Amino acid sequence: MAYTDIAADVQGAKTPVEHLDVLIIGAGLSGIGAAYHLQDNFPDRTFAILESRESMGGTWDLFRYPGIRSDSDMYTLGYRFKPWKNDQSIADGSSILDYLEETATEHGIDRNIRFRHHVIRAEWSTPDSQWTVEAERGDTGEIVRFTADFLMSCSGYYRYDEGYTPEFPGIDRFEGRVVHPQHWPDDLDYAGKRVVIIGSGATAVTLAPAMATDAAHVTMLQRSPTYIISMPGADKVAGLLQRFLPARLAYSLTRLKNTAVSAAVYQLSQRYPKFMRGRIRQLQKGLLPEGYDIDTHFNPRYNPWDQRLCLVPDGDLFRTIRDGDVSIATDHIDTFTNTGIALKSGEELDADIVVTATGLNLLAFGGMTLAVDGRDIDLTETMAYKGMMLSGVPNFAFIVGYTNASWTLKADLVCEYVCRLLAHMDERGYTTCVPERDPSVEEAPLLDFAAGYVLRSAGSFPKQGSKRPWQMPMNYFRDLVMLRHGKLVDQAMVFGGSRPRPKVTAGR
Repeated sequence: MAYTDIAADVQGAKTPVEHLDVLIIGAGLSGIGAAYHLQDNFPDRTFAILESRESMGGTWDLFRYPGIRSDSDMYTLGYRFKPWKNDQSIADGSSILDYLEETATEHGIDRNIRFRHHVIRAEWSTPDSQWTVEAERGDTGEIVRFTADFLMSCSGYYRYDEGYTPEFPGIDRFEGRVVHPQHWPDDLDYAGKRVVIIGSGATAVTLAPAMATDAAHVTMLQRSPTYIISMPGADKVAGLLQRFLPARLAYSLTRLKNTAVSAAVYQLSQRYPKFMRGRIRQLQKGLLPEGYDIDTHFNPRYNPWDQRLCLVPDGDLFRTIRDGDVSIATDHIDTFTNTGIALKSGEELDADIVVTATGLNLLAFGGMTLAVDGRDIDLTETMAYKGMMLSGVPNFAFIVGYTNASWTLKADLVCEYVCRLLAHMDERGYTTCVPERDPSVEEAPLLDFAAGYVLRSAGSFPKQGSKRPWQMPMNYFRDLVMLRHGKLVDQAMVFGGSRPRPKVTAGR
């Protein structure tokens, strides 16, 4: 552990500042994976993870609502380096959290996590070739500083302290309880209660069947439908492969199979949307009651995969609709009443509890300010390089997963690329790497995705470009070639600085 001496408190006493080779922000799925890759390739490098919350796990520790589960199969949402061994391919939140904690413990990563450290500012110094990172401690309120040669943001892209809730007319007069899934209260008892869930996305379709087990009745109120498809909770092919092949090989083949199937479904949806719309409708018809009004409640205005498809394991949502425990209302809210919600159609939904599964608020890099040589960076003026670095920002990488596939597929590739980049810098004696923007490249939104939570915040994020290497393809196989096997040196990437080359190059 190395320290530098740059900070002074109000009495003038110097406070030692810890120096790390690499500083990782966020101890969720991405951050733990990044730490593993770094440690595996560079066992002599120092690193730490700064986590703003009291525990690791990110999304899977934050969300505690009933039924919380993965919206991708765990053979691709799990790490490439650590096989998923649970029988359930679509896993519940607690199992995923156990998997993350087990990974961190097995590899000693947990010992390098600094909890309750909320990063508020990171400034790059060109003369020093290093970052100075300021974090506020949640337990004491003090500001602590670190320096690092390389910085990785693994904090995802949404706000952890605040979910999105629209302004609903008359909500103050409602005498029941209103809950947002991002802040699920431990004391909420919905047994025997009438529940209305506002929303039609992954959270709503997870909550409805989970709450229906104990609630008197659950109504899912949606302005417009979402594509919802059933998927087996357990992967039969994975089970078969595990019977006859070594565990790691079986896992790798299952991961490849599921990635290929996911990519194929996405490409078919993009190229033949009418066919895919019809196929999804046909599958849903077989799962819903005879004569069910599919055209009202399961017929989205957009084409498949213009927004993310919602997965329901073993058709649980459709089963609860068949059983009469869950109903869907497709309408607009006129106003809340004392006892429920009045709709534009004139219908009123009685409710004891209303759950606003209305989405997320996005936040780039956990809200921290990035600065280079004293100048704060306007993220909207930067462009993403290979979907993982920013123009004009040295020695910095970030992880944003796929919107059309498992997050971890992209996270693993970014981590592998960063390790390749660090090894290249070691071999050549460089201290800095920075992508320099090509002014001729046209801009596009970083997340080219039609979901409401993306559209609300797209203007505050970096841009992507119209051609490589500035594009951010939502395509695992293209990224596989570019990030795992592609060239590190191109016209956009500028290397600089110099230091003595190590006697032994780190990395395996």
